[in-house]
Amino acid sequence: MKLLPQLARLFTVSYEPNPAERSFLKRSQQQEKEGLSVTVAVMSDRESKQFFGTSMAHRGLQPIWFDCENKSNDVYRLDFFSIDPSYYTPLEAAYACHYSIGRRVLSFGLLAWLFLPLLPLLPFKLIGARSANRRMNGLFKKQSFRFGPISPGTKRTGVVFSSLDEGTKNVKARFLAQEHMCEFAFSFQVPGLAVRDAVEPVEEKNRQEVGEEALKKWIKEFPRCTTNLLGTNEGDPLNMVVIGDHRTIRQCFGGRWDEAEAVNLKTCLKTGRAFLFDAEYRYSPVSSLFVKGKMQDLALQKARSCINERIHLRLWQTPLSFEQQPVWMGQISRDIGVRLTVKTWNLTTHKIDPDVDESRDYVTDFLIDSLRVSRVAHLPGVEAAGEDDPRHNLTGDPYYTDGNRVVLILSRQSVQASYLNWT
Repeated sequence: MKLLPQLARLFTVSYEPNPAERSFLKRSQQQEKEGLSVTVAVMSDRESKQFFGTSMAHRGLQPIWFDCENKSNDVYRLDFFSIDPSYYTPLEAAYACHYSIGRRVLSFGLLAWLFLPLLPLLPFKLIGARSANRRMNGLFKKQSFRFGPISPGTKRTGVVFSSLDEGTKNVKARFLAQEHMCEFAFSFQVPGLAVRDAVEPVEEKNRQEVGEEALKKWIKEFPRCTTNLLGTNEGDPLNMVVIGDHRTIRQCFGGRWDEAEAVNLKTCLKTGRAFLFDAEYRYSPVSSLFVKGKMQDLALQKARSCINERIHLRLWQTPLSFEQQPVWMGQISRDIGVRLTVKTWNLTTHKIDPDVDESRDYVTDFLIDSLRVSRVAHLPGVEAAGEDDPRHNLTGDPYYTDGNRVVLILSRQSVQASYLNWT
């Protein structure tokens, strides 16, 4: 009896979606505002393969599940562009996941030439692929979140097909009514990316709440640079202070600010491949830097078109809180190329932009432009270094700075930043 299914597979293309399997809903988040209740969940690649019957991550796709109930008196519409400016329509997403007839002809056809008795099976495979693709089109369209008004007292559910973001997925959804809009922001940890263990927040009882004057004094007196593990050599400057909890930080740093994967054999091979082919690797591991003997708690990066050009942000939790929000010390720098060095085990290192203030100001402008900073200030703490007498990091790269640290007080809600005249 077991032989029959195996024989059937020779004549058909296996396409077995299971849209009833919705384990991803265990990670769903719900928010309610102005009479609109919105529940959102993001599928991992394994979950999307179960639901839609096909792996979507290798096609650069990530399904987001929406469940919206309109309890208000207004008519709302979901603005798909707010979720992802490069979102996919249902049939576009399905087409990207189709069983390729051409690939079937090439792969199975070549095999058939080697094994002539299998040649008669090729037409059945092609017919099976076409049938599977038609079913895929129907499923993607049926399960999608449809355009159109969400009338008062109605409910709408479905999937929006977004571009892939591994690790943390930030979802912003804007609902438009006739005279106003309603905006929601979510942040999800999606299984699949091999990142470091989640950051354990400092317990409330172990955090010291400080006022403005005490915070300014602490910022000015904190060590100016990162170090090596033993603390014997200085590294890159600690040029940023971020105030906000971990979830707020991940929400604010959207727009392809990605977590760094953990260092292991697989990620080292991926890094090497990206380096050799000058390709992008959004989640490439970052080297460890230390503050008072402690490695960074959170590492984020914004990749460009190749692995050798990235902006790095490392953050360390501190035992302080300001206005009941955790205080983080940060280091920001920009990779602009690679060079040889004897100070690393692989004899190469990334070359940083020596004007580290440019990198600091880039992140500041990004967050202000994203309406994610409520207040911003600059305070001394790094100690100035001029172009004619620069300091050097652990791998020997020179850098110069005006000596200031930027202080960013984050906001989960959209807000215009105000500038604090701290001295």
